[in-house]
Amino acid sequence: MAMTDEELFLASMGDVVPLAQDNRAQLKQQKNQPTDAQLARREAAQKELDFDPNFLSTEYVDLLDPYDQLGYKKDGVQEGVYKNLRLGKYQIDATLDLHGKSFSEARQAMFEFVTDCQKRNIRVLLIRHGIGLKSKPFPAILKSYCNKWLQEMPSVLAFHSALTCHGGSGSTYTLLKKSEEKKIENREIHAKR
Repeated sequence: MAMTDEELFLASMGDVVPLAQDNRAQLKQQKNQPTDAQLARREAAQKELDFDPNFLSTEYVDLLDPYDQLGYKKDGVQEGVYKNLRLGKYQIDATLDLHGKSFSEARQAMFEFVTDCQKRNIRVLLIRHGIGLKSKPFPAILKSYCNKWLQEMPSVLAFHSALTCHGGSGSTYTLLKKSEEKKIENREIHAKR
């Protein structure tokens, strides 16, 4: 005798035991892996935190000889003003000593010093970078970067290696722009009435 479909079904399911009833939902345990969107947001947030207002270059620099004289002036700086700076005739208002500092420390110190002097209306600076005879991996590396950094700073009008009494080729006279306040004050003083 042939079995019906229902009998076949019951025969094959005869030794099946029903599962115990559990009133809780079964959730997959999630791995603590961040999604791509979360990773992108984290990276963007980190870049924002890492933003460094210090724009001074860390790239390649043309290396100078330790005894080279530094000299630079922007267009518009009068020859007489530059000559007086070169000859050390302006009173030095502030000094920065970079001796013994690492590259990154010197870069940060230079940026903060020049920015602070500009804000405080300090115009004539002496920056002591040393001649760098024993600097590693190359001689005069810090001096070379100082030369580059000063040219990159918009507030620097001119600079020149100092006289021997102020450190010679291991120091640099630096002339900063007047602050906006000083420019206005000057216009008022020298205005024709």
